[in-house]
Amino acid sequence: MAVGSVERIAPCSGRAVELDTGDELIVIDPMGQQVSDLTAFSLADTAEYLSSGRSIDYASKLWLSTGDLLYSNRSTPMFTILEDTCGRHDFTLTPCSKKMFEMLYGEEEGRPGCEGNLAAALAPYGIGIDRIPVAFNIFMHVAFDEAGVVSVLPPLSRAGDFVRLRAEMPMVVAMTACSAGQSNNFSYKPIDFRVERRSAAVA
Repeated sequence: MAVGSVERIAPCSGRAVELDTGDELIVIDPMGQQVSDLTAFSLADTAEYLSSGRSIDYASKLWLSTGDLLYSNRSTPMFTILEDTCGRHDFTLTPCSKKMFEMLYGEEEGRPGCEGNLAAALAPYGIGIDRIPVAFNIFMHVAFDEAGVVSVLPPLSRAGDFVRLRAEMPMVVAMTACSAGQSNNFSYKPIDFRVERRSAAVA
């Protein structure tokens, strides 16, 4: 396994990277209490994408962590969570968006948010904003009370916490450093990531 260098996603922005089967993606919270929205599409057919509904259904739980599989909309494994030092993430809420900032936060001209940043990162693959699904919101702390009321709380991640994901198919992955204040305790910070390439391993 060849270890790549750590790369940084600037606050309120996004990046995309291609993975082959067996490659490992490590998503790191360098400063603590920051969320990264992650989505992925099969390189063979971008109509196949990372599905929250399938992943939650097959795991029979809301909060996915070490040992769990993340599935596509076609019920194909896309990722295995190999290691998770935080243990609390969200796979239910949609990426923050320009319209969300206007409707929920009262911004007169909303920012692109994670939805727009994911779409910008995926534009070279012909994936537009209307195809951005519910993301795997790494480090996001979402709680539900007995009445089903949803609360977005400060992330539980501390500086240096990470999630290690193994790719189970060739795919393009897009990630963000989240733009929503509630997701990062209103302190907008970067997200780091590193790719370890199986194909470039030295014998």
